Parts: sequence; C-alpha cells; structure tokens
Amino acid sequence: MSDEILFELRGKAGFVTLNRPKALNALSHAMVKELERQLSVWAEDPAVAHVVITGAGEKAFCAGGDIRSIYDARMEGKLAGLSTFFREEYTLNAQIKAYPKPYIALIDGIVMGGGVGVSVHGSHRVGTEKTLFSMPETGIGFFPDVGGTFFLPRMPWHSGVYCALSAGRLKQGDALATGVLTHAVASADLADLERALETADDIDTAIASYVVEPDEGLLAQNKDVIDNAFAAGSVLEILERLEASPNEFAQKTAQTVRQKSPTSVLIAFEQMKRGRGLTFNECMKLEYRIVSRILQGDDFFEGIRAVLVDKDHTPNWVPSQFGQVDSADLASYFEEPADGDLPL
Repeated sequence: MSDEILFELRGKAGFVTLNRPKALNALSHAMVKELERQLSVWAEDPAVAHVVITGAGEKAFCAGGDIRSIYDARMEGKLAGLSTFFREEYTLNAQIKAYPKPYIALIDGIVMGGGVGVSVHGSHRVGTEKTLFSMPETGIGFFPDVGGTFFLPRMPWHSGVYCALSAGRLKQGDALATGVLTHAVASADLADLERALETADDIDTAIASYVVEPDEGLLAQNKDVIDNAFAAGSVLEILERLEASPNEFAQKTAQTVRQKSPTSVLIAFEQMKRGRGLTFNECMKLEYRIVSRILQGDDFFEGIRAVLVDKDHTPNWVPSQFGQVDSADLASYFEEPADGDLPL
C-alpha cells in the first residue's frame, strides 16, 4: 500500500483520499491499481453501503493522470508497456461506471483528465464553488479519454463537443448545468457533508441539506452559440461557424481550437461522433485503440514537453494544419491494436 491513496471505513462509508496534494493529486499507476483493488473488496463488503472519494489539499480533487512519468519512460527508451497504465486506468473507469453501490465524488478544486475518470462515472458528483473541470488533452497532443467518448457527446447543447475540442474550462455553474456535477454545494460545508455521509441511509437526502444554486456560467450564457457551431458536421465547419459569428466567445473559442494539435482535434471530433451510439464499455475499447496508436506517435510527447517539461507552451505539432492530416492516418487510430482490444 502506498500513501498516495488512502482508504478508511468511517461508519457505513468507504472513504478514498487521493493523497498527492503537491502533484494536484495526479493519478499514478500504483494509485489506479490500489483503487481498483479496494473498490472490488468494498463492492462485496456488506459493511460498506457507499463509497466517497475526495482529494487532499486546497487546490485539486485530481488534475489528471501522471503523464509526466509516461514521457520520462519514453525518453529513456522504455517503450514496452507504455499502454499498460491506460489499460488499467480504463478498466477502473468501467468498474466505477458499473459500481453496484453509490459512488460519491466530492470535488473541491481542479478536476481534469484522469480525475474526471474517477469521478464523473460515479452515481453522485458533488462540486463546490472551487470546481474547475476540463478535458485539456487536445492541448497536449492527446485525446479526451477516461470515458470522454461516452459522457462528452451526451452533454447538452453540444457542450461536450466544445469541451473535447477546445479543452474549455467549466466552473461550478456550468459543470452543474451540463451534468458533469449532479449537485452543487459550498466548500465550507464539505466537512459536515462528509460526516453526514458516514451514517446516511439515503445519499440524495443527505446531500440535499447542503445544496446551493450556483450563478449561471459562461457556457450557459453562450449555449446557443455553442449549440449552433458544435453541431456542425466537420471541424472545419465548426471553425467557420465560430469565426463567422460576431460573438466574442465564439471568436476566442475558434482561436483556442486552432492552437491545439490538429491530429488530436480531429481524433476527438471523430470520437464524439462514434461515442453517441456506443455503450460505455464499447467507448473504453475505442479509447484503448486510440491511445495505443497515439503512444506510437510524437504529438503527445511534444505536448507534454511544451506544457510540463520545458514549459515554453509552444508545441511543434506535426502536421501543423487541419488540412494536412491524412484521412488514412486518422482512420488508423480507430483500428484494433497489435495487443488486441481492451478486454471488458
């Protein structure tokens, strides 16, 4: 057992604490494996009525997977087994989605990438005014994984497609309006809510005492613009609609999408189209196909270099323009990998 993730039975609740506050509680491979193991035990334990997951520290629930370690392994030539982390992470996401007991994520800060994967698929997502949600992957040459193929295209007014392509950030109000959160509460009430969950027979009743009504967010204020643009049939048409709009939000969104990895944006758009008609497990199998192919390329590692290593924030995407992405190359991301599909 590592101290990166803590487990405690309090009353009738199994509490999980993601405990890497200095790393914004980023998920390591060990944390993924230990969470999967503990959830399996608690699922069979009659003393555990429900699971509550939180993040340590003042800043984050969980800012994502520990992708820096994957970059370091690649730089050291350790190519074998790079996909193992993702295989086990995606299996964990599916386990949470199908969990037989209430699974309550208490989100009090940043929730991005891998952190979304261990929260949004649970039965209850309770977020405070410090909530900051994002799927930032297109900005690092990756793709919105951890079940994004399933939940993003099911968000209202094409807001999930917006999040997938632009890496847009949602605060509490927008996270609630789009279904990322099921409940909004005040950060000051979290300790009391945790205590209530220790003995609660009915989760919804316990949470209801603390629910607040957040202010309308930036996305909700621009939902007609988002719905119109991101309903388009191609990435280029989305950009045309955004750039033709006099709306400042639309203009800024177009600029943002154009800064992302063209390959990643096109992968994400295809993901969103396919994900609407797939079951959750089918979505996870699709994501494992994509990640297996991405790990063979260069944009992901260039994105990590630019954002997390050198921090110059000037990635050199190859290709650098949407029109330069080869359609056959794009199709290869959706083909069965050499080691076979994710066994779900």
